[in-house]
Amino acid sequence: MSAIAENLARIRSEIGQNVTLVAVSKFKSPEQILEAYHAGHRDFGENRVQELVEKAEKLPKDIRWHMIGHLQTNKVKYITPFIHLIHSIDSEKLLTEVQKQALRANRSIDILLQVFIADEPTKFGLDDNECLQLAEKIHQGLYPNVRLRGLMGMATNTDDASKIESEFRHLKSVYDQLCSTFPTMPIDTLSMGMSGDYPIALRCGSNMIRVGSAIFGAR
Repeated sequence: MSAIAENLARIRSEIGQNVTLVAVSKFKSPEQILEAYHAGHRDFGENRVQELVEKAEKLPKDIRWHMIGHLQTNKVKYITPFIHLIHSIDSEKLLTEVQKQALRANRSIDILLQVFIADEPTKFGLDDNECLQLAEKIHQGLYPNVRLRGLMGMATNTDDASKIESEFRHLKSVYDQLCSTFPTMPIDTLSMGMSGDYPIALRCGSNMIRVGSAIFGAR
């Protein structure tokens, strides 16, 4: 068994069957991704559109590609034909563009709203009220080719576990509010937790984690 396959097996055993593991494959070669694929993995996440498109063209078509990085509106059209889930909807302008391109591609696209929870100005995301307002507009049918599946957030990059936990618990509370406010929407995904903090995220209620270095090793 390869190191990548061993890492995947170890993480899967830790997180259980009800958590989706997205293997963050940015900067990883097609060969490395295929190692994970041949170990049975299908969910892969990319941060950059150009790299995502190039890999999607080369690799097996049953891979479920996740866009997990900041997405510019002018790049949306390149991923709409095949993307499985966009984690990083952080503005109404971006949501409008996804709707436009999804309609053009004649498909429905699953999305997560990215909520700003970190104490870092360089990170992106909606505040709590903006998140609920966009969810309401989706609920009203203003974006018929978009399906809201849940929320994504990134905690502060810090060694302070209590701070990380506080941020994740806040995001879980927004997620719970979303679920209770819109019970008829297919909201079932809380994407939080990466290689350095996913055990905390799981304790706080995450059911989707985005893990790169713990699978593929450091760049």
